[in-house]
Amino acid sequence: MTPIGLAHLTLLRLTPPELVTTAAASGYDFVGIRVNAATEGEDQYPMEPGSPMSRETLRRLDDTGLRVHDVEFLTLGPDTGPGHWRPALDAGAALGARTVSVVGADPDRRRLTDTLAALTTDATALGIRPTLEPISYQPVSTVAEAAEIAAAAGAAVLLDALHLQRGGSSLDDVRGLAPHLVPCLQLCDGPLRAPDHLDLPAELPLGMKADGSVLQAEARVQRQLIGDGELPLTELIAAAPAGTPLSIEVPHATMQARLTSLDYARRNLTSLRDLLTAVNTHA
Repeated sequence: MTPIGLAHLTLLRLTPPELVTTAAASGYDFVGIRVNAATEGEDQYPMEPGSPMSRETLRRLDDTGLRVHDVEFLTLGPDTGPGHWRPALDAGAALGARTVSVVGADPDRRRLTDTLAALTTDATALGIRPTLEPISYQPVSTVAEAAEIAAAAGAAVLLDALHLQRGGSSLDDVRGLAPHLVPCLQLCDGPLRAPDHLDLPAELPLGMKADGSVLQAEARVQRQLIGDGELPLTELIAAAPAGTPLSIEVPHATMQARLTSLDYARRNLTSLRDLLTAVNTHA
């Protein structure tokens, strides 16, 4: 069975311990946890090793048998260095995380590659591998760009269904990746074309910012449940290496306001399982 996980952005209103409990009760195999703020001014869960919240998260992981696959989120800019990433790595190592998600926000490719290589060296010592995610509104926006930089730095690539579509990458780009470069695939749904306008909720979880950009707003608060949109998810799963773990990343502000966290997590898992059943039926 393909492992299925719940990305924290799907239910960012939940603390890490609450996320673990909700994911376990819904039937997930793993979780991804945000241990570092993704946007400027965003509040941060206190997940330092040994903190009460970190200890409680570990207790619930032990009680439920779930594991932490990845922690997030590091933005690699021109001035990013060990002082920026060490707290996130330490927090992830305490949870037993396997990967840390990063975004390439430095337009200087050589400098970005050097920064990622330095991060990879520090992360590897803790049993963690950085995954560079191509994001449609960042300097590194395509699979091909991310793969070239990640391979040179000894890192991996994090594939996200929405950003692949919005950034102009193709399924052939995914098929061309070496299997060891793809430790996880993040899934959601959405329209083939980006909407012209999206109204932001009055308040985003943890004070997260979307800066008025449609692409940012869609990615952070308005993704669609798997099966409700037009993204070629069946083909994407087939293009990725066989057995790649699948992480559900579906922040949908309107639906989350109507459902309990448990119901929302379960609905997302059912949607992916239905998709996988269809994939296996036509394999």
